[in-house]
Amino acid sequence: MKKDSLALTAKATTLTEKLQRGDLLSAGCPSRTVLKHITSRWGVLALMVLDGETRRFSELRRLIDGVSERMLAQTLQWLEADGLVKRVAYDVVPPHVEYSLTPLGQQAAQKVRALADWVEISFPDVQQHWDKKLVG
Repeated sequence: MKKDSLALTAKATTLTEKLQRGDLLSAGCPSRTVLKHITSRWGVLALMVLDGETRRFSELRRLIDGVSERMLAQTLQWLEADGLVKRVAYDVVPPHVEYSLTPLGQQAAQKVRALADWVEISFPDVQQHWDKKLVG
């Protein structure tokens, strides 16, 4: 009987932990939305470019080569809604908007930078696998 009680307690703890932490492997987990925003190609690059900097939209667009105006605007809106990006609009003509990272965004930027660094460092190995596929 004690075994059953311990098993129930262990399951409850695990369930409590899952509820507190989230369960990204579950299809219905709302944390997946945040994961999608942060780890999208443009999300990663926007977080990296904003890390430690305040930038205007046009500057972000120049720095993130290949991103469309529409996609950058959407990515910044997602990251702002998630509490990672702070948007400040100044009431001047022409419009002046600045973007920077919130403390939560700074934490996320550090994490994605580590992933991006790994990708850059590991790319030669990946390239070798690609080349083998083409030859074989």
